[in-house]
Amino acid sequence: MNLSFEDTQTAFAYKSDKELKNARFLFSSMGKEWLVNLGLAITPWALKVGLPVKGIIRKTIFQQFVGGETLEKTSAVADKLGKFDVKIILDYGVEGKEGEANYDEATEIFIKVIQYAASQPNIPYMSVKMTGLARFALLEKLNDAANYNDVVEGKLSLEGLSPQEKTEWENVEKRIDHICKEAQKTKVGVLIDAEDSWIQHPVDALVTKMMMKYNQTVPVIYNTAQLYRHDRLQFIKDNNEFAKKSQFTNGMKLVRGAYLEKERERAIEKNYPDPINPDKNATDHEYNAAVEYCLNPANNMYTVVGSHNEDSNKFAVELMEKYGMAKNSVNVYFSQLYGMSDNITFNLAKEGCNASKYLPFGPIKDVIPYLMRRAQENSSVSGQTGRELGLIKKEIQRRGI
Repeated sequence: MNLSFEDTQTAFAYKSDKELKNARFLFSSMGKEWLVNLGLAITPWALKVGLPVKGIIRKTIFQQFVGGETLEKTSAVADKLGKFDVKIILDYGVEGKEGEANYDEATEIFIKVIQYAASQPNIPYMSVKMTGLARFALLEKLNDAANYNDVVEGKLSLEGLSPQEKTEWENVEKRIDHICKEAQKTKVGVLIDAEDSWIQHPVDALVTKMMMKYNQTVPVIYNTAQLYRHDRLQFIKDNNEFAKKSQFTNGMKLVRGAYLEKERERAIEKNYPDPINPDKNATDHEYNAAVEYCLNPANNMYTVVGSHNEDSNKFAVELMEKYGMAKNSVNVYFSQLYGMSDNITFNLAKEGCNASKYLPFGPIKDVIPYLMRRAQENSSVSGQTGRELGLIKKEIQRRGI
């Protein structure tokens, strides 16, 4: 396969000259750490006191990284990307709301997302964040009492919970089961996002329990492994051995991870071993080892390679060739966040691979936490903004605009 991630004509074919210039301005701004920090400090306050900043947000960072304020508005982006054989993973980007009524409302929105995805030709997956369906403190309590071997097999101890908390957890299970049942019926895949390490055990256990029920033939439910954690590769292997033994199909989305500073700070504060790999090289090694394990046909896994790292994507493509897998094998999807790494997504799609964009949607005020993470990520990840900006400038020069 003659795969190149330097082909900017393919990468940005979907962007007009104006959109490309807007992207250049945005990434130039995000390269200035002081400006990003100022924006992060001011934006929540400005929205809270009612300053007219929504228009600025909508025309800049929101337009770059979000599909729209409503599910219906994402259709224009989905149609546009579909013309270039790029698929969509829909992500209802609202987070941080607590309370049973909010969790029930989120469940109904996830059901609508599934039904909408089923009606569209290029939306094979949608994403669910467990903290949108369950109280954080409840997940933390379950995590503290969890046994690793039980978690691998989809079991959790509820002994330490009060009767009220047990009922609360039963409601969480009912919500996720409702979502999974609809997904199986409509043949839409559900990717369960990874969470902080101190609430991940109950998420892993519940996802495995749902896989046992709904992944009997083709996988409907996928877990997510953050490979910047040094224990995740072993978890993938242990969990998949259990899947083989229990005769269900394991689905796994592989990402590097998004909460590095928070994880490290908490480990120091609470005086427990740092769960994160010591450096980027170690994370890259773990990530590629996970890709190698998951793509090996002997392990019978379905995988979403969620990476902005060019080497990891090339490595996955090379493994597919090595194992004689078709470029568009249903076992392997590639995905990058909407608004980032177009050089990877669109060039993979051009080569005939299952390439997709993770497309969040939701009201501006509700997706601000998501947008803040994107801004922080692009200002703090070494070379990310520079790489994006360099490719955009290269395409602007090629077009002569």
